[in-house]
Amino acid sequence: MKGSSILSALALASISAAQTPEGFTPVVEQKLEVTFGTKSVTPGLAFAKTETSRQPTIGLSLPPNGTYLWMMIDLDASTNFVNPKQGQPATYLHTVLRDFKASGSASVDGVTTLTTTTTGPVAWFAPAPPAEQPPHPHRYTNLLWEQPANWQIPAQASQMLQSQKVGFNVPNFITAAGLSAPIAANYFNVTG
Repeated sequence: MKGSSILSALALASISAAQTPEGFTPVVEQKLEVTFGTKSVTPGLAFAKTETSRQPTIGLSLPPNGTYLWMMIDLDASTNFVNPKQGQPATYLHTVLRDFKASGSASVDGVTTLTTTTTGPVAWFAPAPPAEQPPHPHRYTNLLWEQPANWQIPAQASQMLQSQKVGFNVPNFITAAGLSAPIAANYFNVTG
């Protein structure tokens, strides 16, 4: 009995440590700091569309010593944007920005802000889930990768970013782009 309680506690701890939604692959345990205005994201926190209309600030609590690639994907989109109930459930790629670097030193909380001057390869596209009956939240998942030195987007990955936004497959993108596993993640919910 005691052994099963310990195993249950360990299983719960591993689930609660994930910064990505349950069932999402890849699972990422390091938190990506994501802030809209003055509101910081904790995994699964609900936001209004208006609160997420501007690109968030992102940061890391680990020592950032490289260049990073950031992605935001809606896990609860539909293949039919006009009438979501008529479509099939699908992911939707919102944003991929490259060349993030540390901007100054860490805050008193130990978080270093990351900034970029690039607007692509997929420019910021704010969460905009349609009104649905019954309403349901869309999970917007944010992922951060270490960007390899002198990284150029391979043709297959570039094609995915431009023409496969609906039904976007993150593990396939990681392979096509020649990236390692994401180093940090976070997600929030927005209801249409």
